Amino acid sequence: MSRLCEVFEVHRSSFKYWVNRPKGPTASTLKLHSKVEQAYELSGGSAGSRTIASIATTADYVVSRYRAGKAMKALGLRSCQVPKHKYQRGGNEHHVAPNILNRDFAPAAPNQVWCGDVTYIWTGKRWAYLAVVLDLYARKPVGWAMSHSPNSRLTKAALQMAFEMRGKPEGLLFHSDQGCHYTSVEFRQTLWRNKIKQSMSRRGNCWDNSPMERLFRSLKTEWVPVKGYGDFESAKQHIVKYLVGYYSQKRPHSFNGGLAPNQKEKEYFKNYKGVAKIS
Repeated sequence: MSRLCEVFEVHRSSFKYWVNRPKGPTASTLKLHSKVEQAYELSGGSAGSRTIASIATTADYVVSRYRAGKAMKALGLRSCQVPKHKYQRGGNEHHVAPNILNRDFAPAAPNQVWCGDVTYIWTGKRWAYLAVVLDLYARKPVGWAMSHSPNSRLTKAALQMAFEMRGKPEGLLFHSDQGCHYTSVEFRQTLWRNKIKQSMSRRGNCWDNSPMERLFRSLKTEWVPVKGYGDFESAKQHIVKYLVGYYSQKRPHSFNGGLAPNQKEKEYFKNYKGVAKIS
């Protein structure tokens, strides 16, 4: 052993100390693990090593993110933060319709102007995509669909649901952004078959479709859990409950003068029938 220490230029006393070192965790390691676990539980399992190091340091226990990360690995702790979303690139097919709506978001009656958009929802192990069709008169969701792919079949399913459920209205204008799921031949053929005129926002201008942006903002801030859903089916059921139940029936909307979308439409048809009787 003395010969090996000479070859590797290690002092015999250092080697002896290493051999006789405590095999179990030290008091400092136990304290570090305790602080890391506390910070992790405080964050609800969402914090990573950088956040945990910041929380512990703020609580007067200075630790670097690297030590925090090593402790998390030893304790089997993993951040539950939802990964960053990135849309897949579509094909080269891109037909842009004119912006006929031009931010005129106040039609005179239901079933005159609809708009649509797609958003993403975390469902346990992967992203799911939600397409919604909104009737602009009362800001009422009239069609929706969910799938694991943000393609034209998704947007077509949402539009077809709205068209069937609303009694196949005539003279309809449908507005959306320039996403490939709205510019495709498959989606445009659906519009053509149903005699629906198409309108599109200007490229990169979210304000041209602001009612849809507002709906998705309300959905995600008021209803969708911060960490998303555990699976696709529970996400679908919970979101439909929001669109059909709370948002359409109960939630007051400033555009409707404080009325829920269903109430606004009910008032319209009540007054419409009254005018028809007088005439």
